[in-house]
Amino acid sequence: MKRWVKWSLGALGALMVAAAAAAVVGTQLAERKSHRQVTVKLQPVTWATTVAAPDTGTLARGKYLFNSRGCAECHGLDGAGREFINDGKGLRMKGPNISPGPGSVVARYTPEDWERTVRHGVKPDGRPVFIMPSEDYNQFTQDDLGALVAYVRSLPPVSGSAAVVELPLPVKVMYGYGAIQDAAQKIDHSLPPPRPIAAGVNAGHGAYVANMCIGCHGPGLSGGKIPGTPPDWAPAANLTPGEGSALARYPSADAFVAMLRSGKRPDGTAVTVMPFESLRELDDVDAKAVYAYLKTVPARPFGQR
Repeated sequence: MKRWVKWSLGALGALMVAAAAAAVVGTQLAERKSHRQVTVKLQPVTWATTVAAPDTGTLARGKYLFNSRGCAECHGLDGAGREFINDGKGLRMKGPNISPGPGSVVARYTPEDWERTVRHGVKPDGRPVFIMPSEDYNQFTQDDLGALVAYVRSLPPVSGSAAVVELPLPVKVMYGYGAIQDAAQKIDHSLPPPRPIAAGVNAGHGAYVANMCIGCHGPGLSGGKIPGTPPDWAPAANLTPGEGSALARYPSADAFVAMLRSGKRPDGTAVTVMPFESLRELDDVDAKAVYAYLKTVPARPFGQR
């Protein structure tokens, strides 16, 4: 056998051994990372008494937030939990039951547990939540988080189960080595809840509502591949005025809102991946405020997240 063939086979074998070793280490790191303890210094919870005896306005606000901010996408309208990713290749995720019924994962939650999980992506036992988009919810006002919790607690009891998180080996390895972050890693836990902003079609209120966008489009809203999603998922669009901006398609707030309602661009093509079950529930004030805010954000090149 020629020397170069032997050298090539040897090099290939060494690469395979190295790749296998890296996969084993990555899997171990992922396991350790998913069981780490995350300590969060909570701000004082001011909404506990509201949740104990909510009025109709609080429950209506909570229902609106539940339906329009993505909660129903993973937990279902009834809170029983639903499968929201299953690529048939080992990546499967199902939201847990958060209704008051059998199998609820929040049955014994205290107000502080809700704060940790929703706002910080940390379970009551201190472990990180893998898929919860807490970066989107970290800046809920105290009143809004209280209204959301009050509504969830008012749901009719239905049977369900805990979350299902099944990851293929490459995703586990990427998580272990830090290429994919869990919810708790994406958040500045020192930020206090914001002061309430009066609803209106303006950039200030739009910035508050647009917090729901950063989980997919990134903190800078410039889009790119959404970490941890199936390979065939389209990248998130650039929502800034920068390179490849999707905003160029929407010359007016009405055009932007029409896309949120229909799931289609002005040319009739479908927008994929976006959580339109929730987005179409945004009222006109919130939807137009988001557009007003997006017109003010700094331009960033596509994909810088």
